[in-house]
Amino acid sequence: MTNADPRVPRTVGPIEPALLIAEAFDRGRVTQLRHSVTSCAHEAGLRDQRLDDFVLAVNELITNAVRHGGGQGSLRLWRRDGMLICEVADQGIGISTQRLDDRSRPEPDTAGGWGLWLARKLSDSMDVVSGETGTIVRITAAVPAETPAGQPD
Repeated sequence: MTNADPRVPRTVGPIEPALLIAEAFDRGRVTQLRHSVTSCAHEAGLRDQRLDDFVLAVNELITNAVRHGGGQGSLRLWRRDGMLICEVADQGIGISTQRLDDRSRPEPDTAGGWGLWLARKLSDSMDVVSGETGTIVRITAAVPAETPAGQPD
């Protein structure tokens, strides 16, 4: 059988690269990285309020990494099994267990403490692993199924 043989089955679905973004960042790269996440999330299928919510959640995570995690971090964004997944890691001293267990809304007059709460509320799921060598936060958003060509979104 050769590559030109018409009996060879063809792939019927698009082949998606697993990793959309894998990038280190610092304070100077936050805005540019947020724009990259917005573009990739839109291309992956998030729209309107879902897109805005996901990007805001990611922005809170990268801002937290810069402010509390040593001034820098890394971000990975990928799509798998109908989900858009973003993981932000830093090398800070970690988040206290009490902070991770407190899922209640911060008091309105609290100056800080909103980042993780917002990320949790604006994403479909959030997992945090934190210790002395840093923190990894993973959030997800369900991506709507693609509509057939010619059909409105």
